[in-house]
Amino acid sequence: MNIWILMIIIMGLSLLVQSMLQRRFNKYSQVGLPNGMTGADVARKMLQDHGIYDVQVVSTRGMLTDHFNPQTKTVALSEGVYASRSVAAAAVAAHECGHAVQHARGYAALRMRSALVPVVNFASNIVQWVLLAGVLCINTFPGLIWLGIALFATTTLFSFVTLPVEINASSRAIGWLTQTGITDNKTRPMAIDALKWAAYTYVIAALGSLATLLYYIGIARRD
Repeated sequence: MNIWILMIIIMGLSLLVQSMLQRRFNKYSQVGLPNGMTGADVARKMLQDHGIYDVQVVSTRGMLTDHFNPQTKTVALSEGVYASRSVAAAAVAAHECGHAVQHARGYAALRMRSALVPVVNFASNIVQWVLLAGVLCINTFPGLIWLGIALFATTTLFSFVTLPVEINASSRAIGWLTQTGITDNKTRPMAIDALKWAAYTYVIAALGSLATLLYYIGIARRD
């Protein structure tokens, strides 16, 4: 019962954070940068300032679909970021380039997350079926649910390893935006606020994954 209450609270917090993030992004998307740079301009300059010349900045469809892909060596910026001259666009673009800098510098947490990707991809494809079978056959094959729990635990670990990666990328972004003067005393707090709410989404996701893991452990131990 306590786990169910925790999961409901986390679900409520997730909806709140998503709503606040959307509102912040919409609000700061209306505030222009002092120098009028676009998100793409910001991304290219940050990469160049860090001596990264083999990563391309490209546009991708969707909203808040921004990401760095180390395999294709691209920083993909959503349509609302790529051509926008807003504070929100600058913050998002710099954050994604923060991941490119992490990759170039061999940031330890990013290396760990990258190493987990193949395992997590495999686990994600089968974990729901293993857990379902484990719950249905808990009396016949009790080990099956523990196998599902082990698979799910890898995704929970991935969620928590992601936290320092995202926080560090935001820290690099804010530091660079401040150092270069792309954000000033008025716009810097806005960029910080936007990235703060984006970070909260990863915190909530990690807590939600942990709560779900504890739920399945509780089922297995009640048997």
